[in-house]
Amino acid sequence: MDRGLLHIYRNVPSGRETLMGSIYFASRLDLELYVYLPRHKKFNMYFDNGAVQVTLDNTYLKAPHLALKRVQEIIEEHNIYATIFEAREFSASVLPDVPTDYSFMTCPRVISDLSAKLKPGHIGPTVRKILLHAQFPVLIPSGVFKPWKSIVVMFGGSPTSAHALVLGRYISQRTGIPFYLFTQREGDSRRVYEEKILEVGGEDVLEMVEEWLFFEEGDMETNLFEIPHDALVVAGLSAHGLIKELVFGSVLELIQSYLPNSLLLVGPNFNVGE
Repeated sequence: MDRGLLHIYRNVPSGRETLMGSIYFASRLDLELYVYLPRHKKFNMYFDNGAVQVTLDNTYLKAPHLALKRVQEIIEEHNIYATIFEAREFSASVLPDVPTDYSFMTCPRVISDLSAKLKPGHIGPTVRKILLHAQFPVLIPSGVFKPWKSIVVMFGGSPTSAHALVLGRYISQRTGIPFYLFTQREGDSRRVYEEKILEVGGEDVLEMVEEWLFFEEGDMETNLFEIPHDALVVAGLSAHGLIKELVFGSVLELIQSYLPNSLLLVGPNFNVGE
């Protein structure tokens, strides 16, 4: 997982916070940072299993004459090297192609005009489509940049939560930051969850976990309070929509609604072996 982090720059104050989140993430994992400066409202992303066309909201194209200067200033302030680029290949005259051969991508909670009417806490359909197609995870930074001091993996036993466990452990090993597990019991005993964790992570994975936040009682909205406010939360998205492995219903949307934390989301096509 070392091909770098793709960031689509948004030229407004909230975009500055998101870029700072990308800079921090890339710095902690020692990743190359690639910042795309959009000059067109739409672009294509081609994946092995299909294409996603992204329609940006108008904030991405604000004051284009200032975009490069602002990005350079933010990057220099944080003393990190980044490759700043514009699209060079086009499917049509105003439809650029953005490469997809990265290890991670940063998105805000919503990225397109089509998401403008979403209720607070919901992930936009374009971000969801990227997650369902991409081999890389998607970082959704918190609204205001905040360094994270721990990693919390949402584990419910599904294949995508297993991917999240592999990813969370990798980040913990790479950064030296402790990681926790969060499980809202759904039918199975704790021992069944433990066996699934050992199957995915090996015999030593539970020894690496700082604490397993395992809840057999209470609703998830209440129990999410136990996640540290400065944690990076790693969760999975299933091929059939939102993850349902922790409780019935739209768990990922629930997490989004109740947690202000930065999220790292992994989809069904995540390449675990990278």
